[in-house]
Amino acid sequence: MVCANNARFDRLPPRELIAADPYWRVAHAFGTRLPGWLVLLPRRHVTAVAELTDAEAAALGIWQVRLSRALHAVTGCVKTYVAQFAEAEGFGHVHFHIIARSGHMPAELRGPKVFTLLGRPDEEDLSTEQRDELALQIREHLGEPSPSPMA
Repeated sequence: MVCANNARFDRLPPRELIAADPYWRVAHAFGTRLPGWLVLLPRRHVTAVAELTDAEAAALGIWQVRLSRALHAVTGCVKTYVAQFAEAEGFGHVHFHIIARSGHMPAELRGPKVFTLLGRPDEEDLSTEQRDELALQIREHLGEPSPSPMA
């Protein structure tokens, strides 16, 4: 799915292309009701963190901090979680979860337990309109223009 979306980069909706640079693309996760669950994806096919180039690794750290700041500003979250597994069926491409953790999130959903909020049925998902709106707010906070295929 990641590589397919990267291949149609210039036709992605805001929720699938919040921002990008030559190495990374930012999307809002699907299958969750949690606003501000972002996914940071390499622009090329990578299946292990050790395969990242030095340039990709350097940009990764900057993206993680910039996205955490944007989520704090847009969602009011008190923390962001950053996680990378790339183990789920169909999701073996390296990707980083940048998750907005609100101050009112129950203790039983904090830390790694937040992943129980992912992979929910469609009726429990944020709508595409909600994800697009959040994406545009985050993009604006980042000061990013609408991403172009040549980014």
